[in-house]
Amino acid sequence: MEWMKTLFLSEGIAQSIIILASVITIGFLLAKVKIAKISFGATWILFAGIAFSHFGISINSHILHFVKEFGLILFVYSVGLQVGPGFFASLKKGGLKLNLLASAIVLLGVLTTLVIYLITGLPISTMVGILSGAITNTPGLGAAQQTYLDINGVNDPSIALGYALAYPLGVVGIITSMILVKSIFRINLEKENQRIKELEKDNPNETIRLSVLITNFSLFGKTIMGLKQMIDKNFVISRVCDDKGIVLIANADIALQPGYKILIIAQKRDIESLLSFFGTEIEMNEEEWGIKDSNFVPRRVLVTQNNVNGRSLSDLKLGKAFGITVTRINRAGVDLLATPNLQLQIGDRLTIVGTQTGIDAAANLLGNSMKRLREPNLIAIFLGIALGIFLGSIPIFFPGIPQPVKLGLAGGPLIVAILISRFGPKYKLVTYTTMSANLMLREIGISLFLACVGLDSGSRFVDTIVNGGGAIWILYGAVITVLPLMIVATAGRVWFKLNYYTLTGLMAGSTTDPPALAYSNATAGNDLPAVSYATVYPLTMFLRVLMAQLMILFF
Repeated sequence: MEWMKTLFLSEGIAQSIIILASVITIGFLLAKVKIAKISFGATWILFAGIAFSHFGISINSHILHFVKEFGLILFVYSVGLQVGPGFFASLKKGGLKLNLLASAIVLLGVLTTLVIYLITGLPISTMVGILSGAITNTPGLGAAQQTYLDINGVNDPSIALGYALAYPLGVVGIITSMILVKSIFRINLEKENQRIKELEKDNPNETIRLSVLITNFSLFGKTIMGLKQMIDKNFVISRVCDDKGIVLIANADIALQPGYKILIIAQKRDIESLLSFFGTEIEMNEEEWGIKDSNFVPRRVLVTQNNVNGRSLSDLKLGKAFGITVTRINRAGVDLLATPNLQLQIGDRLTIVGTQTGIDAAANLLGNSMKRLREPNLIAIFLGIALGIFLGSIPIFFPGIPQPVKLGLAGGPLIVAILISRFGPKYKLVTYTTMSANLMLREIGISLFLACVGLDSGSRFVDTIVNGGGAIWILYGAVITVLPLMIVATAGRVWFKLNYYTLTGLMAGSTTDPPALAYSNATAGNDLPAVSYATVYPLTMFLRVLMAQLMILFF
């Protein structure tokens, strides 16, 4: 039995892996337990690690430090890859209002934390840990720990302890805030659903089909390609009916003539401008346009060829080459209009209309291989991680601050992942990862990180609650959770007239809290909370990591 003592007491690699695997396994088993239909998810790994550490089970400090930092890097980088394509789009007009409200929640949370810090005299590192737990943001915890280590050369266990104590009531507090908003404003869900249906009838972003008779004589003789340069609106001409009643799949070289009719796909907000430009709206059904004609079939085609990655639709000239029309592009679950300057990315799903032969030829060019999408693109992952660590290690000097500021092992990889996933295709870098692959990478990273945080700080957990004033930390966390959410939710309802479901998605997204999103989705029965959550999540995640670092640096 000597070998067993050596295995479990040697603090070697085998012993470390066994303990880490045990902590993570127990944590995920506990994650299946729901309290009032709420699960704390992977955070149970942190509590399992605390329990192991409390009873004297630990691993080598050097191994623990490496695994914790590497797990954090994997987690934040995979999060960056996930949110990157939507990060800049979320800042545009459609999501600007929601992102401003989410940013207000983040800043109010920081302000509340600083007020408690000034009143109580608790160390700022402890308060940042409480803040990260109160808004259930694990990357913020990692960023704070890394920044503190860079400045002082040692870890502060109170950061993780504050996070662990505030987290449970943080999850409950977010959901409680949603219930309070519903109660305070006396929201009737049936009336809310009716109100949403009324608004959806006039949704300016809705994509519709429109049949138009060309009456603008200045367009006669102009090719479809030429039309795109004459009007600054996003639209796709799907079909053309000539003066003899023959329906053709639109391509760039078709020249419009008197008596021609076109089928346009565009957003509702642009319809009035397009009618003024083209002519008169007419009635033509799907059969007249040949949409149900077996010769013209719609089909979804995947972009999987590397040489197509980053190239625009106008560059590929699919319509001219194959006599087909690309009507829509689905990217990461979002439908985009197929405008000529839109650059394709690996993983895009194109809706193509045309003959079977033409679509087959286009599919051959684009790839259309599901097997190809399942192959991991490891270059983008490891190159991005290396660049992220390099960026995070660059010292940035600010006047009046003795210590240089660094983005660290959390901020650097996160920023690079966002940038590389957004702009990588322009430089022929394939950044696509399947949702399952990204989720696997993310879960492995967060599991390793939380296990190590628990093992590192658990020996002081009970003593902190009993003798170190830890119980009052829970109350501080509850205030940090609820107060900013209620202030901004009130503003969102009263001044911005947001519907309840969008508001709950905003509250969940601004705290990056999946259990709260699950609750709001179940309450809504529609996808409005998920849309709102996805709109604010990228910017919120970035701000949470940045604020955690800045608070450690400046206070």
